[in-house]
Amino acid sequence: MPFRPPVPPASGPAPVLIAADSRSWQRFLRVLGPAYLVAVGYMDPGNWATDLAAGSRFGYQLLWVVALSSLMAMVLQSLCCRLGVATGLDLAQACRRHLPRRWRLPLWLLAEVAIVACDLAELMGSAIALRLLFGLPLPWGVALTAFDTLLLLALQGLGIRRLEALIISLVALVGGCFAVELLLLPPDWTGVAAGFVPRLGSLKDGEQLYLAAGILGATVMPHNLYLQSALVHTRQWQEVPRARHWALRYATVDTLLALVFAFLVNAAILVLAATAFHGPGRPVVEDLDQAYRLLTPLLGTSLASTLFGVALLAAGQSSTVTATMAGQVVMEGFLDLRLPSWQRRLLTRGLALIPALATVLLLGDRSSNQLLVLSQVVLSLQLPFAVIPLVLFCSRKELMGDLATPRWLQAVAWVIAGVIVAINLGLLVSVAGGFSPSAG
Repeated sequence: MPFRPPVPPASGPAPVLIAADSRSWQRFLRVLGPAYLVAVGYMDPGNWATDLAAGSRFGYQLLWVVALSSLMAMVLQSLCCRLGVATGLDLAQACRRHLPRRWRLPLWLLAEVAIVACDLAELMGSAIALRLLFGLPLPWGVALTAFDTLLLLALQGLGIRRLEALIISLVALVGGCFAVELLLLPPDWTGVAAGFVPRLGSLKDGEQLYLAAGILGATVMPHNLYLQSALVHTRQWQEVPRARHWALRYATVDTLLALVFAFLVNAAILVLAATAFHGPGRPVVEDLDQAYRLLTPLLGTSLASTLFGVALLAAGQSSTVTATMAGQVVMEGFLDLRLPSWQRRLLTRGLALIPALATVLLLGDRSSNQLLVLSQVVLSLQLPFAVIPLVLFCSRKELMGDLATPRWLQAVAWVIAGVIVAINLGLLVSVAGGFSPSAG
């Protein structure tokens, strides 16, 4: 029987074929992978910076924001799978074909800003990790990141499965490092449980709201919505009755498993920061290199600091690959303009290098963490411009057919969009009212 042809970006990898008559566990293993290319963006250095600042300043109080953001991400990424499976289009292609022409350029520019902000976080995180592990000065590390991902991009030529295996290995390395960290420094589990209880009143404080927006932007990332709607096309299902329903079901399970793992990593970062650095007599730690230096005396072993640095480097390097793929999806989808991977990589990294180098050279190394958190807030501000079209498309029966979003899921998705808009508006009002994030 024939296989249903997807409509991936022209520069995308060859799809993985999935036979409908194979066993369910065999189908799942063939589907497993794309969501981890997305999930790695949910644990990139930008997440580290915001979770570290939140845990150090407020203890376990903002854990509920991490959990809520992760749940929102699961719903939205599942909608991306739905859009891709039902229409054969990714989110950028759907915007180009089904939204008014005058919106195309603004939405593309906003998506590019989000990708550059994401790449800025990955750039700074990798540069900081190189300094911590090998003593490389931060400006040199920043400059070196202009070329470090070209080697990883070459792996795309080996096929999507090998690329997925590499990313899953790096993600597992990050998770393993934090598991050991929490064994070395056991948290107050009662306080951790209390941290998952929502405290909406606390967001009236400008600093907590700023960090909450940063956590939201670091967790529900705009470029990942474009990326996953394209990655579902890397799986090509045999054309049989209900094949699309199977494709959606398996892609959704893959997504939920990957994002649960990403949530555990993000929560572990905040819990580690709260346990190690929050409380009377403990230093308020809000930058990655300070955390690296203090973990050894706090835990009594250099292993803690080394694991922290290795995990940071793995997170930064794995995230750069997916950011490049997202950039290709966005550019091809909105503009029908295709660039070779290395050109797209250097374009995105070049745009991120300018503010990174300027900040480091003019304001010094200590400004790097503020730049990381700011990049995540920028991502949060871009979110509505990707989320609202996504929810709108998935609700349209004439576009989605029998895979249109059920009414209950539509309601949940619109509530999520409203929460994102409300948090961003609250942040803008807070800043207009005089709150300065640099002031703490």
